[in-house]
Amino acid sequence: MNSPDKIFGENVFSESVMKERLPKETFKEVERAIHHGHRLSPEAANVVANEMKQWAIEKGCTHYTHWFQPMTGVTAEKHDSFINPTDDGKIILRFSGKELTQGEPDASSFPSGGLRATFEARGYTAWDPTSFAFIKEGVLCVPTAFCSYGGEALDKKTPLLRSMEAINKQAMRVIKLFGNDDVTSIATTVGPEQEYFLIDEEGYKARKDLIYTGRTLFGAAPPKGQQMEDHYFGAIKPRVQAFMKDLNDELWKLGILATTEHNEVAPSQHELAPIFTTTNIATDHNQLTMEIMKKVAGRHGLVCLLHEKPFDGINGSGKHNNWSISTDTGVNLLEPGDTPYENAQFLLFLIAVIKAVDEYQDLMRISVASAGNDHRLGANEAPPAVISVFLGSELTEILEAIENDTPYGAKEKELLKVGVHVLPKFPRDTTDRNRTSPFAFTGNKFEFRMLGSAASIALANTVLNTAVAESLKQFADKLEGAEDFTGAIHDLIKSEIKDHKRIIFNGNGYDASWIEEAEKRGLSNLKTTPDAVAHYLDKKNMDLMISHKVYSEAEMVSRHEVFLDKYCKLLHIEAQTMVEMASEDILPQVSAYSTSLADSIIAKKEVGADTVFESEILGEISGYMKDAYQAYKDLGSNLETAEEKEDFVEKANYYKDVIIPDMDNLRKACDQLETKTSAEYWPFPTYGDLLFAVR
Repeated sequence: MNSPDKIFGENVFSESVMKERLPKETFKEVERAIHHGHRLSPEAANVVANEMKQWAIEKGCTHYTHWFQPMTGVTAEKHDSFINPTDDGKIILRFSGKELTQGEPDASSFPSGGLRATFEARGYTAWDPTSFAFIKEGVLCVPTAFCSYGGEALDKKTPLLRSMEAINKQAMRVIKLFGNDDVTSIATTVGPEQEYFLIDEEGYKARKDLIYTGRTLFGAAPPKGQQMEDHYFGAIKPRVQAFMKDLNDELWKLGILATTEHNEVAPSQHELAPIFTTTNIATDHNQLTMEIMKKVAGRHGLVCLLHEKPFDGINGSGKHNNWSISTDTGVNLLEPGDTPYENAQFLLFLIAVIKAVDEYQDLMRISVASAGNDHRLGANEAPPAVISVFLGSELTEILEAIENDTPYGAKEKELLKVGVHVLPKFPRDTTDRNRTSPFAFTGNKFEFRMLGSAASIALANTVLNTAVAESLKQFADKLEGAEDFTGAIHDLIKSEIKDHKRIIFNGNGYDASWIEEAEKRGLSNLKTTPDAVAHYLDKKNMDLMISHKVYSEAEMVSRHEVFLDKYCKLLHIEAQTMVEMASEDILPQVSAYSTSLADSIIAKKEVGADTVFESEILGEISGYMKDAYQAYKDLGSNLETAEEKEDFVEKANYYKDVIIPDMDNLRKACDQLETKTSAEYWPFPTYGDLLFAVR
């Protein structure tokens, strides 16, 4: 058996592979492209492409693809062969620098929000040299950005790369003020923890709702769910352990730093956590992780569910986005130092993040919005829809001391002045973690806990990067040229603490009193996707993204449309699936059971036997059948009305206000029927069957 160090990165055309295979001058040019954003010359691109092709062929590849991330939220690829014909009827294997750096997939069938007309097919993919090429399923995959013929971003990666440039530019302005002349670039890093469910494939195949939507649209609560709290960190079952081993092997071959694996709170729920890496690479890796999870699960007769809420009444699945910011010299800017200037630098970057989250709470909420995540946020397994920042008591007390010019701590006799007196050493993990906080400081990083498990992490990090870039820009504008830098930075931090302390909350986010307090503080509570997306095109949000060149105005408008269109389509599929399951499966089967009960009653009466059980059950079923049929008719009728609406905002709100309540009514009645219907008549595997089948 190969050990991890033997297989790690074996399918990646990494920097070490390039150093070994490329001529020295070409490799230096590639390094400049990777680390400093320089453009590769055509000559160097040809050399890289040829060596990449040879490496891939040696590993059995016959095709390559530009691997990109359209606004569908999943990845896309079109495979092209290395084969090229010759005049004598034979072939040669060719892969040019042009084919490496640019591709031309059809752009017409991907979501564009009006950026592209259906008949305008041309789009371009452009190689991202900072994310290494890799081999997947025998195909050489080249990570790329995706844009239209006119240059508009049609993907999630291009804006992310732009946001990384934006925060690098503004963070460099700030870092130079502290005399860090050895720093040449600054990047954000992310470690996304991934939650998921594993269920038996046979149960999955028997449920139309799981097949079509990824979640159960019907299902009564089983006698045992997660109330015993015996699954979390429990012994991993053999089939799951075998899956995890194969998954790790596949991820390690692709250089994905998967480390931690364990059972999560809900039955059949699990989690995988990777080591931090640069944000765009982490985004690529997370997309690959989700894809490979599904493929590996199939090898073991399992299905991996990534929906945010696959089972009602059971904890849903999130994705914890651990975000930090570091210099190319290896300094984490969210970790306090030992000197006054290092402490002031840490505080300035900390306050920049707090300011960003406060001023752009709506964008932060939008970045995690989806129909699936709406089921999860606010439940007792996920943060509320209200954005807040958890700092812990010690750091909060330090900020309060700075804001009020008061001593910090019992032994501190002098006033706490940033950059004058040494900030008391703030080691990592001095306070407990807060599982209810949407955005928690955890030692030297922030954990953004609101992302849904199925989501790409690209948008959340695009928003976070850009919002923090704006904070840093404002700080640099004020501090550059200040006659008294020490005094200026102290006054700036003090002022920003006062302006943005409303976003800091260290208490229980599940407590109803917090929602009331948040409202008093002026924090937004955007409970649903339509509620949140209504603020996407607010002037301050448009100004933010456009000023930092992350999105153009047209790109912002297009994404607003894509958000709402996807929301409506997903809910339409779910509602239509419910209508079909109710009319073709549930109601006929329950009717058949009702008939058998009625026949039993007649037969028993003829012999004078007691019919209390049959009569009472039949009466209850008849009532629920009436409710279910009425809800079925309402849902079907209102779905037709929904699809007649052409305005995206009006349509999304109709789905939220009318269709979702209709779906809830149909589910409630059918779930009651499940509890009263004989198991031999019920048409689907139950929650108990699905959640406890894997051994």
